[in-house]
Amino acid sequence: MSRVALVTGGAGGIGSAIVEALVRSGMRVAIADLDSAACVRMAESLGDARTTLGVELDVTSPVSVTAAVRAAEHGLGSIDVLVNCAGWDELRPFLETDEAFRARILEINLAGPLRVTHAVLGGMVERRFGRVIQIASDAGRVGSSLESVYAAAKGGLIAFAKSVAREVARSGVTSNSVCPGPTQTPLIEGMAAADERGRKIVDGLARAIPMGRMGLPADVAPAVAFLASDAAGFITGQTLSVSGGLTMA
Repeated sequence: MSRVALVTGGAGGIGSAIVEALVRSGMRVAIADLDSAACVRMAESLGDARTTLGVELDVTSPVSVTAAVRAAEHGLGSIDVLVNCAGWDELRPFLETDEAFRARILEINLAGPLRVTHAVLGGMVERRFGRVIQIASDAGRVGSSLESVYAAAKGGLIAFAKSVAREVARSGVTSNSVCPGPTQTPLIEGMAAADERGRKIVDGLARAIPMGRMGLPADVAPAVAFLASDAAGFITGQTLSVSGGLTMA
């Protein structure tokens, strides 16, 4: 029987590329996103009800997380692979942020992934197999101007992934992070279109990448597919940047 994956933010730019890569690898995939209609359309375009499933998910809601996990398991089976890709950001200097903005960033980008991981990790430990992959960001590794709160959330997510890796290493479960650099997605395109400051920052990031271009969702997906595979069973607690050389370690 093929593995079952749950991808949060699965209808988004990077998320949809990850979903497609996992389907190509032979997995059955639950596509979870706030945009439930987009999830259903994507699921129908990639396979049938036995191989792909669209589920509505709001990572900020414990009730929604529980319902989405139950729907995924009911439709496809026990979850073997979790990819936490749901995220959100907006360019703002830290001194221009307020409590509501900071809370939203942290809730979506840090508390949400913790919530979803908690909902599926116990089953993985019981079955003695699992792959947990957090889609973090190089902002969480090196910092990023106008993304202080987002960088803090992603840095926390990286630390969380390492801590979980230590806790479940002897249970057949791996936990890793993939950190995209600047990637051409609707979110970053929106940042560039928002104002002159955003456009200059996005353009500057593109120029700073040694490979000379922004990343694409299709650049990120293969790294995730590998870490989700049986071949990556001895890789855990790691942080992999997919950034065209913008950051090197």
